[in-house]
Amino acid sequence: MAVDFSIIGKRLKEARKKKGLTQEQLVEKMGVSIAYLSKVETGKIHINLERLSQICGLLEISEGEILNGVANYSEKYLQDEFYELLRNCSPKKQKLAYRILQVILQEI
Repeated sequence: MAVDFSIIGKRLKEARKKKGLTQEQLVEKMGVSIAYLSKVETGKIHINLERLSQICGLLEISEGEILNGVANYSEKYLQDEFYELLRNCSPKKQKLAYRILQVILQEI
């Protein structure tokens, strides 16, 4: 699965605006240029994980929310991931996974 950096950039821009920060304010905290942040927000350049983590820390948002579009506390958190795991399993493995999950949930 290819990473769509334009979507990541859009989510970062939305998170920045939601936090009430301008590009100028964010780049000052990051120590980068406005041109760099603008290219990240438009998906014209690929952001590395270290820089993504830095921005997410400043915006007080999880990397998962930026990468997946779903917050860790969302009702849909990991729903698609669970579905994909199970979809790729044989019926026998699905049944085993179901039983294991039942045991785990009974313990909580």
